[in-house]
Amino acid sequence: MGIPSEMKAAVYTGDSRVEIQSIPRPELGRGEVLIKVESCGICHTDLKKVEYNLLPPPRVFGHETAGQIVAVADGVEGWEVGDRAVVFHHIPCGECFYCQRRLYAQCAVYKKVGVTAGFEPAGGGFSQYVRVMDWIVRRGMERIPDEVSYDIATFVEPLNTCLKAVVGCDPQPGDVVVILGQGPIGLLFTMLVSRLGASVVTTDMMETRLALSRRVGAQLAIKANDPDLASKVQELTEGRGADIVIVAASAPGIVDQAVACSRPGAKIALFAQTSNRETIAVTGADLVVAERTLIGYYSADVDLQAESARLVFSGELPLAELISHRFPLPEIHRGIEQALHPDDKSLKIIVQPQRWSE
Repeated sequence: MGIPSEMKAAVYTGDSRVEIQSIPRPELGRGEVLIKVESCGICHTDLKKVEYNLLPPPRVFGHETAGQIVAVADGVEGWEVGDRAVVFHHIPCGECFYCQRRLYAQCAVYKKVGVTAGFEPAGGGFSQYVRVMDWIVRRGMERIPDEVSYDIATFVEPLNTCLKAVVGCDPQPGDVVVILGQGPIGLLFTMLVSRLGASVVTTDMMETRLALSRRVGAQLAIKANDPDLASKVQELTEGRGADIVIVAASAPGIVDQAVACSRPGAKIALFAQTSNRETIAVTGADLVVAERTLIGYYSADVDLQAESARLVFSGELPLAELISHRFPLPEIHRGIEQALHPDDKSLKIIVQPQRWSE
């Protein structure tokens, strides 16, 4: 059976709308591959772009993409039709001022999206096929082992972003690390930090997520609105406070909470504060006098790409526990609504573009 000339895609059309449309299947240029998308995770960065109309339409979003190569253009080396692959949509040049300092997300080439279903490149994973551009083919794809499902493989990119922050914070055995928020990203942080020998304290408003955080590595899980949160952390640390706080959710007052939970000299990592509409206020004394470090972590790190793939593919992390919903492409609206308004049963939501009904 040949590759169709048209395909189905969830197209962002403006005014916070996404429509299922038939669009031309993207054509390849030299050095590029065509991937039949089997699974794509719904990420809140894409949801923000839709909800707040941050980019002009039309576009096809979705960047946690896993599938099978169905066409290979001239000039491609190391990949063949039939290979299973997970795709990163950003890869840096490796040579510029920022790349030399490992600030890859600030590289001009990194800021270019190298995967598209058509229209302006925007990831494209919410479609049946994506075109992967040459610089991504060379450095931005990881081979999926036969025994690993496409759904699990979609975690490689989001896990990489969390691993980048964990490596930057460098938790040591015996450290106390507070992770604020236990959505899918917060739970990935809990898995990664606990395996390093640190004691993990988690917070969330949902009891089901707190219970899951205990199963995947947290020593203590506390309701996010507990007025005694800071004192409970201090009890664990001889009155000092946490060595590291990772802010994996966005809510009013959450950075104040991070400061209150942390000791002098602590590291506070901001991960969810990506909106230019969100402001952060801390006192000078909280940072300067207490010698705390406040740092942001954003997007993936190409140097950690292979390790993030290894962690996902090896089965070392209980990632299957994070998948709560799988939707066929025509039901993506349900997935978006579920992700925007999570309940106590929703975590990671996967879109499967080759499925056409429940």
